[in-house]
Amino acid sequence: MPIPEEVTGDEVDKDVRQELQSLPKTLAEDVARNLVMVARLIDEDPERAYGYSRVALRLASRVAAVREAAGFAAYANQKYSEALAEFRAARRMTGNTELWPVMADCERGLGRPEKALDMAGAPEVQKLDKAGQVEMRLVAAGARRDMDQLDAAIVTLQSQELASNSVQPWTARLRYAYADALLAAGRESEAREWFAKAVEADRDGSTDASDRLAELDGVEFVDAMDEDDENETVVTVVVDEDTTTDDTTTDDVSDEDASDDDEPEADEPEADEPKIVQIKDSTED
Repeated sequence: MPIPEEVTGDEVDKDVRQELQSLPKTLAEDVARNLVMVARLIDEDPERAYGYSRVALRLASRVAAVREAAGFAAYANQKYSEALAEFRAARRMTGNTELWPVMADCERGLGRPEKALDMAGAPEVQKLDKAGQVEMRLVAAGARRDMDQLDAAIVTLQSQELASNSVQPWTARLRYAYADALLAAGRESEAREWFAKAVEADRDGSTDASDRLAELDGVEFVDAMDEDDENETVVTVVVDEDTTTDDTTTDDVSDEDASDDDEPEADEPEADEPKIVQIKDSTED
């Protein structure tokens, strides 16, 4: 598969580079460059990332970092059986447990939530760092939801990490999962509170908490393409009946004033009906 010339392979982590030292230099460079492409593409183009991971796997299947990368690429493409096999191989090579939560999530993907719950209670969980333990909690709650045990999923997510006011890398996802579980259980007011807390912690936009919060608040955003102008975007926003806009131009006001004398005033909308405001944003050629 083609690799841009600027990708040298030196971009890989120091630990990965050290693992690759067991290979001949030229081979190590080839493997490293493919691993860089996996990392670059796994979010935006997981199918291509999977392709590069297979190349690296063919070149160096006995390197743990390669098996791990192949596992994540397969996982991103929902190839859970393949991902689980690669993660298990990487774990046998390294002996560490950091892949335990994602391995449990593969069990969920394979339709075996009971197995994921068994893994959540295994001794390996105690060997995980804080981030890994939170990830394991998220997987366990997901398994409970797979089994339609909503109340148990909510209880599973209740923890010191959830109650803490400090923002950690996992905070937004943990709060989001809790809010989503509350909403699924019909506890809408509590769900809204926790979606708002997730928004506060979501500094890099890793969740769609803001959209979920807006949905609960009754705000709807609709993008539409005007038939007469492909460059025009119409956004429809439902607002409170007392809300006013200042987007009317002076010419529009003059036209309206001129027509007021000739036309009767339109009836005011009912109090319980929200007004619809259309905001047009035209892009010049």
